[in-house]
Amino acid sequence: MKYGFVRVASAIPSVKVANCAFNREHIEALIKTAEAQCVEIVCFPELSLTAYTCQDLFKQQKLITDAETELKILLSNTRSLNITAIVGLPVCHHGILLNCAAVISKGNLLGIVPKSYLPNYNEFYEMRWFAGAQNMSCASIHLAGQDTIIGNKLIFKTPTCKFGIEICEDVWAPTPPSNELTIHGAELIFNISASNDAIGKHAYLESLLSQQSARCHCSYIYSGAGFGESTQDVVFSGKGFIYENGHLLAEAKRFSTEEQLIVSEIDVERLQIERAANTTFTTCVQRINDYDSYSFINVPISTDNADDKISRTIIPHPFVPNGPMLNERCEEIFNIQVHGLAKRLQHIHCQHAIIGISGGLDSTLALLVCVQTFDLLKLNRKGIIGITMPGFGTTGRTHNNAVSLMQELGVTIREIPIVEACRQHFQDIGLDSSIHDITYENSQARERTQILMDVANQVNGIVVGTGDLSELALGWATYNGDHMSMYGVNASVPKTLARHLVIWTANNLQQGKCRETLLDIADTPISPELIPADADGNIAQKTEDLVGPYELHDFFLYYFLRFGFTPAKIFFLARQAFKGQYTDDTIKKWLTTFCRRFFTQQFKRSCLPDGPKVGSCSLSPRGDWRMPTDADAKSWLDECNSL
Repeated sequence: MKYGFVRVASAIPSVKVANCAFNREHIEALIKTAEAQCVEIVCFPELSLTAYTCQDLFKQQKLITDAETELKILLSNTRSLNITAIVGLPVCHHGILLNCAAVISKGNLLGIVPKSYLPNYNEFYEMRWFAGAQNMSCASIHLAGQDTIIGNKLIFKTPTCKFGIEICEDVWAPTPPSNELTIHGAELIFNISASNDAIGKHAYLESLLSQQSARCHCSYIYSGAGFGESTQDVVFSGKGFIYENGHLLAEAKRFSTEEQLIVSEIDVERLQIERAANTTFTTCVQRINDYDSYSFINVPISTDNADDKISRTIIPHPFVPNGPMLNERCEEIFNIQVHGLAKRLQHIHCQHAIIGISGGLDSTLALLVCVQTFDLLKLNRKGIIGITMPGFGTTGRTHNNAVSLMQELGVTIREIPIVEACRQHFQDIGLDSSIHDITYENSQARERTQILMDVANQVNGIVVGTGDLSELALGWATYNGDHMSMYGVNASVPKTLARHLVIWTANNLQQGKCRETLLDIADTPISPELIPADADGNIAQKTEDLVGPYELHDFFLYYFLRFGFTPAKIFFLARQAFKGQYTDDTIKKWLTTFCRRFFTQQFKRSCLPDGPKVGSCSLSPRGDWRMPTDADAKSWLDECNSL
């Protein structure tokens, strides 16, 4: 697929114990279904050709021969299909029986991977029939009429990715084979399994797979035995998972009597970027490869069955936690902001915080952080000096909300209008105040910052900055105006997240009139209010009309900053995330704006005040983002224009 995606599937077929022909027919049907959906790699459960629960029938040569015969038929019947499949079966090699995964593609038997760790405890007694292969070297084998290779150090290479295979218990081991497989280049791990169900086991398995995919910066595709296996002593519910770097992309329905095919796309490029950026991972790769670079064998696969569409969900607001995690994450982020400011105040023995309150999202969030910080440090809230500075564009709604909020929170309130000071300044520099240009706007921002800084000097306090991550990315701040403070508590909080933090605070930490005010602020259009209001007194200058929707810019920023994706890939993902909401032309327009502004406005980010990092993205010039102020955006803009 384009942009580094590979489509994979976890298949859970119907089985009959010891009926290899029946099992092969159902595996074959699901392979054909997967191929029709442009799946590139599909995996089936452990011992899927025979069923897992054959017990002492594994000692019967008839069953072993039937499995090989049906594998040969499967190879023949899928020869014309452009897909790779991983199927489980018992394989006899040098007189020992191995629990194996066979990798097949276009009628070719590409390799056999035996199970490394055999469970032989509680309800499991695999060592009664099989031998473990953790110390087995790669060797040649003749199976199903073909010569191939067998070993647990095989990495299969398609045109889009590299993958390795584990079998059930392997991932439960203290040192799973996937550790080495991923260090040697595998980006995807397929686990064909037959793990029975027990109370609490499903949740434990989810945690195990999520952690393993995160630790190895890989995708983990798991297919577990389901309906049809023997229920003599245990039950198999048909577990299927697709994880990517710790995140669940797709999951099978447990305890279903129907066959299932769970499909999703893996962003291999994203995994590669994660690995390259993680020095711990790269150190492990270097250490292993220094003495073990030749022990693993790469097996090439020529299939590339894919289209240019993806079925996986692309979250439109990647900075905003999903579902039930939202409250928990908002609390965590808010506490990071609070503790960052608390340390700064304590370090400089400061008991006064000065903050400009506009009635907008950012200053509201910063004020809430200040209040919580003062409570934490047992300081009097009157030490917080909130200053509202009405200007030419201030509306009644924002002014009333600003004053009401400060009253309800019990901070010191000061109102210092800037209109006359700005008019005097316009006269001094010879500016026609009827011309609402950049000078007209920025002079107001700098006047407000001067007031804040001077009041801070008066009371021996610090100015708490309110600007957020989205504004820093776009340079939507007045240089040496609202761009400057002594500590910026919102420095790594994007605009889309700021709104949720304010709402979370309203619903969890405030009540009554204060809560109502916070919810109205969250619903107020975003504006710097530097242009006079309209005839009805409403906000005339809406930021998103000028610079573009913040939800789009935050989306662009996340994938640009977090993963270094190209404009073309970001555009591809944005079309999926905002399908039906924005046209392609709209997305392209604002993506071009984002790239242009991000490059030209770096000079503002190069001299940012201190501020706490709260998530995976930050533009601090001392930490996450170090970029020349004169870097050329031509290549990025050219790609935007070619979309």
